[in-house]
Amino acid sequence: MNRIVRGLDLSLTGAGIAGAGWAQTLGSKGKRTDTYAMRRTRLHRLADRIVEAVAPCDLAVVEGPSYGSKGAGTWDRAGLWWLVVDRLAALDIPVAVVTPSARAKYATGDGRAGKRAVVEAVGPRYGVALRDDNQADAYALLAMGHDWLDEPLAPVPAKNRQALARVEWPLLLPPPAVQLGIEGDDRPYPETVSTAPRKARRRKPRTEQAAVGPGQVDALALVEGAAA
Repeated sequence: MNRIVRGLDLSLTGAGIAGAGWAQTLGSKGKRTDTYAMRRTRLHRLADRIVEAVAPCDLAVVEGPSYGSKGAGTWDRAGLWWLVVDRLAALDIPVAVVTPSARAKYATGDGRAGKRAVVEAVGPRYGVALRDDNQADAYALLAMGHDWLDEPLAPVPAKNRQALARVEWPLLLPPPAVQLGIEGDDRPYPETVSTAPRKARRRKPRTEQAAVGPGQVDALALVEGAAA
């Protein structure tokens, strides 16, 4: 039985969202002169719309940050990314994070392929109409998720599938599902995740001594002199 997977290529002006057989683009408009309060409202509203279009699902495959990107919108794009991922986590939706190069590799066989090459490869392979490169990227991410779950949407060359090993797949899937390895090995859903105990830091005993100022020394000398 096929599980519900969604692919997300997050962007402020054109976020691509894809499911099996469809893709759409969501975005919002802003200005560089917007205040921080306006930018915050924009990010939260867009994140809500994206998550509403995605949930519920069994797996969300999200393109990870492009760390080499520059520009005024980079900071806000990062904010949107974390808002969406946090909302998905709050809904107990497992999230997989795919680097841009891994997405391009899976779609075209070349991790350095550009947006146009991804569109030209993804559309014909899956027989889906794509309006822009955001939707193409999202559909490639969707296809990677289905392939990882051993439910491929279409045959993909072995060279392309090497990209699956470069994805940060979720450690847990909701029961009764199992996490599937790239080679097909099943790993049961664990009840808990063990964590290594933290070693207690040994601290030296603290001894506090009152500081003795000049005035105190003089007073002690007077007392000692009087006693003599």
